[in-house]
Order: sequence, then structure tokens, then C-alpha cells
Amino acid sequence: MVPVECYFVLSALLFFIGVFGFITRRNLIAMLISIELVLNAVDLNFAAFNRLLYPGELEGFFMTLFSIGVSAAESAVAIAIIINVYRNFHSDQVNSIENMKY
Repeated sequence: MVPVECYFVLSALLFFIGVFGFITRRNLIAMLISIELVLNAVDLNFAAFNRLLYPGELEGFFMTLFSIGVSAAESAVAIAIIINVYRNFHSDQVNSIENMKY
């Protein structure tokens, strides 16, 4: 059986990789994937804390499923926005969105 601490370490690693990817990337799709990594780290924490604190109950797992559904809806909206930006500016880089200021 895998100890719960390993899940916490994996979750922290996913979180920091997602934050680093979001800060360093200029491609909108890569930034979206980085945000998804952060959300997956949160989902992993929900499940791990549920296993640690309440091993016989399923509230953390239901919260994880709810969070996955919200992540899927957020991804669909973000991809629609990215497609619209690409159609208008013919680029998926963050620098091309700066033209929207004026």
C-alpha cells in the first residue's frame, strides 16, 4: 500500500510544475495545460486528505469528481476563447492579445 505522504509529494510536484509552466510559457495552450496540472494537484489533495482523515467516507472523492467536472467545463470555455483569439490575431501567443487593450 502506498503511503499518503507520497500522494502529497506528488501533488506538490504537480502543483509547482503547473505554476512554473504557467509563468514561463507564452503559448496559450501550454498555459491552459499548466492550469490543468494545478487543478489535478488539487484533486489529488482532495482524495489524499479524504483517505487520511476519513478513510471510510467518500466526501473527498465526491469533491474530486465535482472539481473534475468544473475543470472540464473551464477547459472547454478556455479552448473556445483561444480559438477565437487565434482567428482574430492568427497567433496563439500571449503577446498577440496585447493588441486588445486599445
